[in-house]
Amino acid sequence: QVQLVESGGGLVQAGGSLRLSCAASGRTFSTYYMSWFRQPPGKEREFVASIAWSGRSERYADSVKGRFTISKDNAKNTMYLQMNSLKPEDTAVYYCAADMTAGFRRVGVFSASAYDSWGQGTQVTVSS
Repeated sequence: QVQLVESGGGLVQAGGSLRLSCAASGRTFSTYYMSWFRQPPGKEREFVASIAWSGRSERYADSVKGRFTISKDNAKNTMYLQMNSLKPEDTAVYYCAADMTAGFRRVGVFSASAYDSWGQGTQVTVSS
């Protein structure tokens, strides 16, 4: 059982930066992967970035590669998403997710169905 709470969203101008945090509690030691997904208005959730329990094996969607950085601090039970050079198309609700059951072995880390626990989401709005 893992509980996830996102924070750090807000309104930012295009070209600006935000740092999202995902605080985890519960059996965090049993998590295989953690990821960030986002859901733009009127669209489906899409993969943003993932990271293994070790804090390595980082993966990124092509749309954010080179601009976003995922990281993890196990001592603080917190995952981060540093977002730089933000674009209006980055506007979305951002969710953190945890794979507790090795779902990545079935569907890969890029699929939302791999993840068992989700946060409530935090809104990121990028103005042009």
